[in-house]
Amino acid sequence: MSNNVSWNLQLNINDGSQDAFRSLMEEMVAATREEAGALCYEWFISDDGSSCHINERYADSAAMMVHLGNFGATFAERFMSMVVPTAFVVYGEASDEVKGALAGFGPAFYGTLGGFNR
Repeated sequence: MSNNVSWNLQLNINDGSQDAFRSLMEEMVAATREEAGALCYEWFISDDGSSCHINERYADSAAMMVHLGNFGATFAERFMSMVVPTAFVVYGEASDEVKGALAGFGPAFYGTLGGFNR
């Protein structure tokens, strides 16, 4: 098993925000690429452009906290003005610090049961 912590965030994009959302996504991808502990950062859009799923994986809870700090300081206000979260699931052994930082978003937490990670 690894110490990786990941999440899947699902959201609806507010009408009229699609272009601004895509532009913000490009900024967020570029910024997250610079975070050493960010292992996976993938955004997926529905065929009609109305909803998005974001898959993120971090080396550990500390790396996730770095990302959350960067997101909060730079992107959170703009991001949240464009979307309505519909589901948020965190996978792995998230620290109490991560759980506290994400509590306002109401995620479901799933601890590791078995399997492997390459």
